[in-house]
Amino acid sequence: MAADDLAKRVSAASRHCSVAISRHAYRSPRQVFADLAQACDELGIDEWDSYGDSGPVARLEAEVTALFRVEAAAFFPSGIMAQQVALRIHTDRAGNRRVAMPDLSHLLVHEEDGPRILHDLEVSFLTRGYQAPTAQHVEAIPGRLGAVLVELPLREAGCLLPSWDELVELSAACRARGQALHFDAARIWESQPWFGHSLSEIAALADSLYVSFYKGLAGLAGAALLGPADFIAEARLWRRRQGGTIYRTTAEAVAALVGLRDRLPKITDTVTWARAFAAELPASVTVQPEVPHTNQFLVYAAGPADAANQRVLSLVEQHQIGMPAWEPAQEPGRLRAELAVSTAALELDPAKMAALFSSTVDPALPR
Repeated sequence: MAADDLAKRVSAASRHCSVAISRHAYRSPRQVFADLAQACDELGIDEWDSYGDSGPVARLEAEVTALFRVEAAAFFPSGIMAQQVALRIHTDRAGNRRVAMPDLSHLLVHEEDGPRILHDLEVSFLTRGYQAPTAQHVEAIPGRLGAVLVELPLREAGCLLPSWDELVELSAACRARGQALHFDAARIWESQPWFGHSLSEIAALADSLYVSFYKGLAGLAGAALLGPADFIAEARLWRRRQGGTIYRTTAEAVAALVGLRDRLPKITDTVTWARAFAAELPASVTVQPEVPHTNQFLVYAAGPADAANQRVLSLVEQHQIGMPAWEPAQEPGRLRAELAVSTAALELDPAKMAALFSSTVDPALPR
């Protein structure tokens, strides 16, 4: 059986496990909607939003505005739209379409050339490969820029983050050059423990930032763009231009409010669990970063993907514990897997789970 078919079978089997090493535990649509109905009672939500105004959407925007201590926030149906809108506003204001971002940025890897086609952005690489951005990277780019984008964390590099001091210095370097700094902060909830500073202190370093509600917070969908009031007012205009002002987003907003209430307080625990798991992996499994910066990271091992995934599938079915599938890495004979630890792992023992997962690439290990 082809490795990609086995990987799909692993994902399908893992989705129906109530506990998991990686990703959220599966809940059926019936369960999710029942929980949302209960949440409406608990949160006192008894009205719909209308085209992104009033109701739970307004409440969600108010909550994140207060949480990050920014002037304003706007709900967006997707992070892709929110980020491209942010860069469009910054570059319009600067009169310069040139934007610096990592070569592994989500905008370049996953958005089908949208920033260039839709907004005529010209990209310069802030970093290349598995590097955390620093002030030196900003200073090394010659000429004027319309904006600088920093992805916190850099997901394609194993959710890599700069240190707090490096981020402060990078922010100062952008301001010294008079360039807007935007944080792609989809996983800021998971990054905050690494920095050891509040969400508002992190936000204060940027001119705008975007956050996601469906990743670590396990919402249905959606994102928010945060920044100064005039910036967010302009963002709402661009949201409408791009078809993002949807008639009803009440369900998404309620799910996000539940995530802020129930999931956010447990994020630090998932980061701690991820680091304990990574520390127990054998030398035959390489962790990137060596000590995970967030609750999400990459692992590498040797061997064929089909054999490894056959063992993963067998273990998932046997133990009813969700696990990630392996995929071929760029280096011949090497495998790669991405782990994203959620609350679904917290009732499991990280050392035992490390041994179980490692046995998928080293059958000699006990499982």
